[in-house]
Amino acid sequence: MEFTLDEMRVHLATLEARIAEACKIAGRSRESVKLVWVSKFHPAEAVENAISLGATDFGENRVQEAELKFSEPRMAKDGSRVRCHVIGPVQSNKLKKAAIVADCIHSIASIEAVEKLEKVCAAQDKTLDILFQINAGEEETKSGLDVHEAEAFLNQLAEKAGTASADGKSENFPHLRFRGLMTIGKNTGVAEDSRECFAFLRNLQQKFFAKGGAFAKFDQLSMGMTGDLEVAIEEGSTMIRVGTALFGERDYSKPVNDPVL
Repeated sequence: MEFTLDEMRVHLATLEARIAEACKIAGRSRESVKLVWVSKFHPAEAVENAISLGATDFGENRVQEAELKFSEPRMAKDGSRVRCHVIGPVQSNKLKKAAIVADCIHSIASIEAVEKLEKVCAAQDKTLDILFQINAGEEETKSGLDVHEAEAFLNQLAEKAGTASADGKSENFPHLRFRGLMTIGKNTGVAEDSRECFAFLRNLQQKFFAKGGAFAKFDQLSMGMTGDLEVAIEEGSTMIRVGTALFGERDYSKPVNDPVL
């Protein structure tokens, strides 16, 4: 059942307390972790309620739903523009739509997708943030790059990118910013089981961030959800993705047909 605005406010306070405590334990500032509200299968009214509570970043799994809710610019409570994150796998035939609606795509896992996004963004005169998804838990049901191939992929990407300026914009992908890595923790119900894959992601991100060039802005780690956010923050996450704990249970039986916000 969808939470009411008052219920959302209470659940947000509980979640914020968890994030703040995890940051304190990890010796980090609260500002170093971005909360992405996962609004998939939640209606426009819920998004509006979240914005009224200070939400600035929203995550959608499906491109069609992202278009429905975020094609028109919305202003956050702090005066900034609401950002749309596409966090689910994107089929090749939907990359164009994803590139147009999203401010950041977390789930890129091929050179072909990068090349296609560059063409779309060049036509739109738009700069897009992208993260590369790695199946760090090595689970068959998860999308993303294989852990054993991830480093080679990023090296190949650097070669394809060519020379880059100090802000990370490269010769061959000038409309894309390589911002970091994303993974989904292990689906065991035990947060600690995800520590190893989160640490793997952090080490890989730091290695390429240190290279500079096309990876000069490679400072983001999208990892951690409701059940394992503390471990993720301890291991360096800069973006946690939370949905049900903020919005309530999703109703998968009916489509989201709200008008565009």
